[in-house]
Amino acid sequence: MKKLIFFFLLVASAALDAQNVCSINGEIRNNGGKKVYLSGYYGEKVKLIDSATCDPAGRFVFSLKPSTSPGLYKIFSGKDRSLDLVLNRENVEFTTNETMQSDSTTFKGSAENNLYYFFQGADRKIQTKLELLVPLLDFYPEQDVFFLQAAAEYERLQLSEKQMIDSLSRVYPGSFAVRMFKLQQTPFLSANLGKEGRLAYLKQHFLDTADFSDTLLLKSPAWANKAISYLSFYSNNKYSQKQLESEFIKAVTVMLSKASVNAEVYKFLLDYFVGGFDKYHFDAVITYIADNFQDPFSCEDQARKTQLQKKLENFKKISIGKIAPDIVVPDPKGKPIRLSEIKSEYTLLVFWSSECGHCVQMMPQLKELYDKQKPKRWEVMTVSIDTSRTEWATFLREQKLSWLNGSELKGFNSVSADEYNIFATPTMFLLDREKKILAKPISYRELEQALRENNLL
Repeated sequence: MKKLIFFFLLVASAALDAQNVCSINGEIRNNGGKKVYLSGYYGEKVKLIDSATCDPAGRFVFSLKPSTSPGLYKIFSGKDRSLDLVLNRENVEFTTNETMQSDSTTFKGSAENNLYYFFQGADRKIQTKLELLVPLLDFYPEQDVFFLQAAAEYERLQLSEKQMIDSLSRVYPGSFAVRMFKLQQTPFLSANLGKEGRLAYLKQHFLDTADFSDTLLLKSPAWANKAISYLSFYSNNKYSQKQLESEFIKAVTVMLSKASVNAEVYKFLLDYFVGGFDKYHFDAVITYIADNFQDPFSCEDQARKTQLQKKLENFKKISIGKIAPDIVVPDPKGKPIRLSEIKSEYTLLVFWSSECGHCVQMMPQLKELYDKQKPKRWEVMTVSIDTSRTEWATFLREQKLSWLNGSELKGFNSVSADEYNIFATPTMFLLDREKKILAKPISYRELEQALRENNLL
């Protein structure tokens, strides 16, 4: 490994801070005449920056401003064909084939990208070996000579990766790629820790060397990956959702507390956690976050509060046990439907869309349950996230949905969607007569369970 690192450092010896970023010169073989796109990362999200058309040989150029921020960027051309690039005050020139796989790509005069892909390959090999050794350490007889050899190799591999990162860091102190490697780094784990010992050590020390003041790494998925890795130490597929929520609350508390030293990184992680836990309906975690953490850029002036802070405040309003926010939406004829005026013993509020495959599949099943009621004890109010009146009305007519149907026809930008933090469909709320939230099922099966628990099935 030492010889390999030394050789790599020799061939990638261009000074990283010698010039400003001014161009990306690429060649994608067999891609003549096709469009290519350049996007920049912010966390896991990518935003389109520019586009270009390849010449007949597949060559293209992106001219960049000197002020272009260092970070990880993405070149893509067509579905599932993309390549990550590190930009950091140097010209980038590369050649690849039409699949745009990293192992078919060569970089000329780009120390950052040679660094990035060199480390990715070396790290992948080391991690594969470590994963193969872990079961041996957990189950092989400790007295056996082979166990001692496996333990020594397990520790040697970890030390070799640390030495590699340290070597690259010394030679390239301004490297964006190396900053990503350092954040990605896992603490050294002694071979004699055992499975539970390793997990406990990672929970306690995984964030020790993380530089939470490094806002530049927000221009990459590095912080998002760090958060996911840390959450994984608290996850267990044998846990119930309630147990998982309890564990994730511990993880979130630790990471957000450490991140509080920098407002921008803290806000990113706060938003990332809220979005992720909302997607999987870990409501207890979101409510805990909303009760205990605030957007550092929020303002007491309601008109100037950030979107994140509004989202956090809305989560408090729609947690189980709270009275559901009142909303008014027009039915297909324009007549307003007000949630608070529904007199039924129970109400099922459903946010859906005719463009949502899961919704389209669930609606006939929901209709069957609704029509079977004898006597009728629960009403359904659906709020469509559609933007097309024609598609919405056609679906209602074809499916003969006779319950209360409403839509503002503004998609996710509607007032009702904003009040209930709707970012995905279907989303459901089971309410009692006073409109108190009893359950928030996320699937048809969970809906059946919620109805059954309230003696409605």
